[in-house]
Amino acid sequence: MAGRYSGERQRPGRQRRKKAAYRKRQQNRVSMFLVTLAVLVIVAVIAVSAVGLQKKIDAYDQKIAELEAEIQREEERAKKLEEFRKYTQTKGYVEKVAQEQLGLVYDGEILFKQEP
Repeated sequence: MAGRYSGERQRPGRQRRKKAAYRKRQQNRVSMFLVTLAVLVIVAVIAVSAVGLQKKIDAYDQKIAELEAEIQREEERAKKLEEFRKYTQTKGYVEKVAQEQLGLVYDGEILFKQEP
């Protein structure tokens, strides 16, 4: 019984409790490691997915910019066509076409042609 207080000899129940506590701590460490590993894997997967998605976003942004530029060009072209349509309905355009293609000459007008 002398070893009871000096720590030389431990009781069997106390030793079992220490082993159980040690085992529990070890299991907690392993569990925490596995949880940490799982979280890191999830973060890595999300990061890789984010890179791919960012590339798609950049490609779509570029496509949008190209389409907006094309829309601008087509709007300008439509405006010029509308102006030309209005011009073709004027008397001046009709006279110009008649002079150039049909040889229209006004009374008293002298036409000079170059010989080839």
